[in-house]
Amino acid sequence: MTDPSLHRIVASLVPQGARVLDLGCGDGALLSYLAEHKGCTGYGIEISDDNVQACVRRGVNVIQLNLEEGLAMFGDQSFDVVLQIDTLQNLKNAEVVMQETARVGKTGVVAFPNFAHWPNRWSVLWGRMPVTRRLPYQWYDTPNIRVGTHADLLALALHNHLQILDNFGVHQGRVVRTLPNWFASTSVLKFSRATH
Repeated sequence: MTDPSLHRIVASLVPQGARVLDLGCGDGALLSYLAEHKGCTGYGIEISDDNVQACVRRGVNVIQLNLEEGLAMFGDQSFDVVLQIDTLQNLKNAEVVMQETARVGKTGVVAFPNFAHWPNRWSVLWGRMPVTRRLPYQWYDTPNIRVGTHADLLALALHNHLQILDNFGVHQGRVVRTLPNWFASTSVLKFSRATH
């Protein structure tokens, strides 16, 4: 994730000094931002050799791991916040990783491209898969193996008995709370394990 405004918005959901696990942390920019601006500590999980090296250069603690293999190395509630920013849509076992996010973290934050954003709907109406700033790939070369909507993300959380703490959209650096399924290019969900 390279959008600084999304960093700022996600950071607003993370408590000062939190212990953070960032799943699919990319080049470590978000963890670096959280360390600098919020005094957070923690780890990134990343599979790409280039991104792992970029994390090391930034001074970000990183573990090279395939998320498809799970998070068994981490105990229950061992982090204050577990982040999945632009990760969920790239996973075969997205539901399992969502469940693991809720197990490993006291809270989880997921953000991913909202396929139901109105320009995407318009493209599909005209018979083409969307290519936008948020979804910049053609259908045949996209790393996204899943497409989902803001409503789908909420439904997945409820299906897995997660407690929704906050949900909204983001578009062009601004939080969208009115009809985010239509008007936001990114969906954001903050959640925790449901208390029984």
